[in-house]
Amino acid sequence: MRVKDLYERDRPRERLMSSGAAVLADRELLAVLLGSGFRGASALELASQVIEHCGDLDALGRADPHRLLRLRGIGPAKAARVAAAFHLVRRAASEPARMRVASTSDLAEVCAPLLRGLGHERFVVVVCDTRGGVLKRSVLTEGGADHTTVPVRETISLVLTTGGAMFGVAHNHPGGSLDPSEADLEVTARLAEAARTVGLRLLDHLIITDAAWRRISM
Repeated sequence: MRVKDLYERDRPRERLMSSGAAVLADRELLAVLLGSGFRGASALELASQVIEHCGDLDALGRADPHRLLRLRGIGPAKAARVAAAFHLVRRAASEPARMRVASTSDLAEVCAPLLRGLGHERFVVVVCDTRGGVLKRSVLTEGGADHTTVPVRETISLVLTTGGAMFGVAHNHPGGSLDPSEADLEVTARLAEAARTVGLRLLDHLIITDAAWRRISM
C-alpha cells in the first residue's frame, strides 16, 4: 500500500504535524525524511529496508552515505539527506549546554559580559524558554554616558518573535552607581505591565556596573 493510500490520520507526515514526532516509530520518522519510495515500495517500506540493510538505527546513523546507494530507491539526494540529518543530531549533541537563568544572579552572569567595561549605557534583553533556557541574548539599544532608551514595544516584540516565554533585561551605569533613576523605575513598571498583557513574564531588570549589580524592584 502506498503512503498516500493510507487514511490521512495514519500517514507519518500528517501524524508528525498533528501529534508530534515522538509518536512515530523509527521507520515512520525515516519515511518522512526520505519523502518517497519507488515503484512497488512505499516510503515506509523503503525506510524499513534501509534500517534492515544497516542493521539498526544506530548503525544507520554512522553509515557512509555511499553504502545506502546500494539499495533500490535510494539515490544521492536521499542518501545525502539521511547522512545530513544524523550529522545534525551529532552536532547538536556536541554543543555546550545552553545557558540557563534560574535566579537573578544567573541573569546577571548572562548579561554582565555585554555591559561591563563600557563608557556608555547599553540595554540588553535575555529571552528564555519556559524552563529558563536562554534562547537569545541581544543588545537592543546603545546610548550616552548616562542614558539609553528602553524601547518597551521592541523588547516585547523581540521576545515574541524569538518564541520566548519569559525574559530579563539589564543596563549598565558606566559611572558606577547602582541607584536606579526615576526613568529606570518607570520603564521597569512599563515592561512588567506590557509583558503581562501578552502572557509573558519579566524576570528582572538589573543595573550592572563593572564591579557589581543590583535588581530593580518591580
